[in-house]
Amino acid sequence: MHHTTVLLIELGAVILALGLLARFAGRIGMSPIPLYLLVGLAFGQGGLLPLSTSEEFIEVGAEIGVILLLLMLGLEYTASELVTSLRTQYPTGIVDLVLNATPGAVAGWALGWGPVGIIALAGITWISSSGVIAKVLADLGRLGNRETPVVLGVLVMEDLAMAVYLPLLTALLAGLSLAGASLSLTIALGTAGLVLFLALRHGRLISRAVSSENPEMLLLVVLGLTLLVAGVAQRLQVSAAVGAFLVGIAISGEVAHSARSLLTPLRDLFAAVFFVFFGLSTVPANIPPVLLPALALAAVSVATKILTGWYAARRAGIGTKGRLRAGGALVARGEFSIVIAGLAAGAQPGLRPVATAYVLILVIAGPLTARWTEPVVRRLRGLRRGGPATGSPPPPARGGGTEVGAGRS
Repeated sequence: MHHTTVLLIELGAVILALGLLARFAGRIGMSPIPLYLLVGLAFGQGGLLPLSTSEEFIEVGAEIGVILLLLMLGLEYTASELVTSLRTQYPTGIVDLVLNATPGAVAGWALGWGPVGIIALAGITWISSSGVIAKVLADLGRLGNRETPVVLGVLVMEDLAMAVYLPLLTALLAGLSLAGASLSLTIALGTAGLVLFLALRHGRLISRAVSSENPEMLLLVVLGLTLLVAGVAQRLQVSAAVGAFLVGIAISGEVAHSARSLLTPLRDLFAAVFFVFFGLSTVPANIPPVLLPALALAAVSVATKILTGWYAARRAGIGTKGRLRAGGALVARGEFSIVIAGLAAGAQPGLRPVATAYVLILVIAGPLTARWTEPVVRRLRGLRRGGPATGSPPPPARGGGTEVGAGRS
């Protein structure tokens, strides 16, 4: 069969499968990310039906998916919002880093990995999934709750930290010396600082330069600018993802809103392709041997993220119930853990199957901990005080108004 014909058939089958799975996931109220990873495992090397022709095409699509994920993340915030978050939330960011990156680093060391693998696994266990958490909060009707801004604040700090972490990891992956890595990090920080300065002082001019009332022209300008900057950033060893994030930060106001609307379907398509590609690159037979370590790491990560949410909510003066809800909501890992694993998988054998199993576990457990952490802890406390020992815990509260009051001290 002709090469192009096979390519079209394979791509069509994969994208159709993704669409059906996304619809199924929406029906049962779960994130489609684990299903995308399973599709990749099924069609990859050692899977049920390995693809042969479209893998290179999917690899390029996956790289575009990462770039669009970070661009859309940057479009969510203005430069002034980021600066304000840095000034007020940095203690929470430090606690988040220490509590959640340490288990990954220790696990990498225990597995006998090198510095790159240790730092990559630390990043994988550190970063929560903004996409999954945002959906869970909306599904549970908690967007108006008092602890929700705290949860979003933690996510913003993690996103900002990515601007430093990714260049550092990229420099290590490139095999740069300490001086080279320091130079790369300096370039990244200098670039990020320059973009923030320009966005703060001249954000309107930048937005006006890319603005267009024609949706087609706006899409082409924003997408072309993002890919161009991402490519230049990668050439400078800064990371294409960080370059895309900075483009998003520099665009604000109505232009950012219009760009989000135009790019969201593209982001969803290429992000799904990215997850599939990660699964394609993972040999399913390598997962069972690392399943127990991944389960243990996931269990520790659940506890440390709940502690992080507890600390962040307590700083905001929120009561016990709100602290538990904040912690439970932060547990899910997803897209950015996979992004980190995708960058470092080639340099550290064994990282890809561990990351796949870890993310599969926590992307499924995250919505459950968000819903049940507070009622389960309340039930256990009731048992310790001599309350009823049988019966299921009451359902978690839903809706903004009631939750706000319930979460206060």
